[in-house]
Amino acid sequence: APDGKTLASGGADGAVRLWDMTVTPHKEIAKLTSDQVGVFSVAFAPDGKTLASGGADGAVRLWDMTVTPHKEIAKLTGHQGEVSSVAFTPDGKTLASGGYDGTVRLWDTDTRRQIGAPLTGRQDRVSSVAFTRDGKTLASGGDDGTVRLWDTDTRRQIGAPLTGRPLTGRHDGVSSVAFTPDGKTLASGGDDGTVRLWDVSYLVDPLPFLCAQVGRSFTAEEWERYVLPGPAYRKSC
Repeated sequence: APDGKTLASGGADGAVRLWDMTVTPHKEIAKLTSDQVGVFSVAFAPDGKTLASGGADGAVRLWDMTVTPHKEIAKLTGHQGEVSSVAFTPDGKTLASGGYDGTVRLWDTDTRRQIGAPLTGRQDRVSSVAFTRDGKTLASGGDDGTVRLWDTDTRRQIGAPLTGRPLTGRHDGVSSVAFTPDGKTLASGGDDGTVRLWDVSYLVDPLPFLCAQVGRSFTAEEWERYVLPGPAYRKSC
């Protein structure tokens, strides 16, 4: 949880368990159950008032952490197959879920409705999702060994600088992704037992990358084609 006092865990039995981190040995303080067969991912909202869980039935469940016993307050459905990862934006207004159907879905946490069409690439299964600190970019890792970056406002894929391609290495499959707090580095863990670090500082400050890639400032036309939506036009070099 955001205050560090509670840990949530999900398991194959379909239950979410809460653990008290303030005592030693740590003890189970609650067991949240529904009709989920298995729980593969859990995430607290930034304010700690809501917990999300993704499961084998293809649904994302939201739990109210402000009442005891904690109760299920929403069931978000749309994925065809298991939900393997869930993550909140830093402001808590959006929840992302990645599934075995190869899609990432964004949910409005107030209305509890899906935002737009699902984000789709060529990932066979999305195993992990993570937001940057400003919530403007989402990373997804999949069984195809790629990490894909998405603009959360336009819901369009962002590639490596100027290429539009996903980040690829020799991962057999990407099982986990995470941004550093400053948003300039992305880590991906793979089924091949490796961790790769990616320089994504262009997401934070694109101008130095534009200048290095092109060797000159963009024209207004090029800026509109390659940069927008994004910062207003200005000389990059």
